[in-house]
Amino acid sequence: MNIGQKVLESLKEEISELEYKRYIKHLHYDEKKSTSDLAIFYAPNALVVNWIKNKYTEKISHLFEVKSDLKVKVQITLKNKIEKKSSKKSIEVKKGSTLLNPSHSFNNFMVGGSNQFAYAAVKSVSESAGKIYNPLFIYGGVGLGKTHLMQAAGNVFLQEGKIVIYTSVEQFLNDFTRSIRNNTMERFREKYRKCDVLLIDDIQFLSNKEGIQEEFFHTFEALKGDGKQIIFTADKHPKKIAGLEARLQSRFEWGLVADIQPPELETKIAIIEKKCEINKVKLSKEIVNYIATVIESNVREIEGILSKLHAYSQLMNIDIDLEFTKNVLKDQLHEKRTNLSMDTITELVAKDLNIKPSEIRSKGRSKNIVYARRVSIYICRELTQNTMPQLAKYFGMKDHTAISHTIKKINDLIQDDEDFKVKIEELSNKITSLS
Repeated sequence: MNIGQKVLESLKEEISELEYKRYIKHLHYDEKKSTSDLAIFYAPNALVVNWIKNKYTEKISHLFEVKSDLKVKVQITLKNKIEKKSSKKSIEVKKGSTLLNPSHSFNNFMVGGSNQFAYAAVKSVSESAGKIYNPLFIYGGVGLGKTHLMQAAGNVFLQEGKIVIYTSVEQFLNDFTRSIRNNTMERFREKYRKCDVLLIDDIQFLSNKEGIQEEFFHTFEALKGDGKQIIFTADKHPKKIAGLEARLQSRFEWGLVADIQPPELETKIAIIEKKCEINKVKLSKEIVNYIATVIESNVREIEGILSKLHAYSQLMNIDIDLEFTKNVLKDQLHEKRTNLSMDTITELVAKDLNIKPSEIRSKGRSKNIVYARRVSIYICRELTQNTMPQLAKYFGMKDHTAISHTIKKINDLIQDDEDFKVKIEELSNKITSLS
């Protein structure tokens, strides 16, 4: 596999599967005509050329440097037709720059309840490197913004003239192995121990790698001893990373450990609106709300969905409305209704609303129980094949007319209250995805 293919494989891990298949998969790297400072890729048509130029030349250039230490211009052109001049949108990595993505900043990071603590911690560190929260350890699931936050701090430090090293554990390991093979360990240590700030992604991949853990420990000690700032990211808390030496685990917790949770509905809506603004995609509030309820947790899905809508709209010359959106995104939805039971739905509604499932099926008349019962009945009616008499029997209600009355009340609320409608849709999608 050549370097161009490796770069595209890395990009595959960072974008939606849909966008990769629609655009990136069709790129072909010209190994013969590419040079140490120019990477040439061919695309099958002008649509793919323009889309990738506008969205991914910067990222591809960044990944080239991560994979090979080469600082290249990226040229995307039609197959068998090399442009005489590089596109104005091709990105040149300036001499002396780090591997940071310049588009990652605090300004375009959407803050909500799910990430507020991590955001505040990283922001504080960016204002006083090495003085507080050192090291800073950020953990959470895929696509929630850990790398964005870490690199936002790195870009602040870079603007202040500090020497910033951003890398992944994989790259650190590759550098270490290459240095041993070439007998250049002094150069390796110079690189990683003489910086002002060290940012390392995916620290969980140190697991069970004894030799690299030893070197990593000494690098950590050298930087910490000199008051240099260290920021790590991982997919789990340090205590839960198996195969990690106890001394490393304890040092990862010396400063501050902050987690990022999947975004709540309001944050997802804000992220979609921001992405629409950046990508110049116009969507109504109704469509934005609908997309927010479809997305489960991975924020990276958002760009893939917006890309798909934009591409379909452009290619088919159709305005984006709700019906069009639902049709285009039908493969994003997790249709598992045939496997859902009323017990499952009731348990999940109870968990979401923080009450007991038995209370939902009781005769209780308190406001929160009545609300939960109505929501459960409505979702059971929507997501299962049960009849109204079956629902009445399950929920201990008089007959099907009581069920009909309940469903009418919920439908009226959905009609009158957009926020309530969105919450019901989100809960329904959460149930179908978790069942």
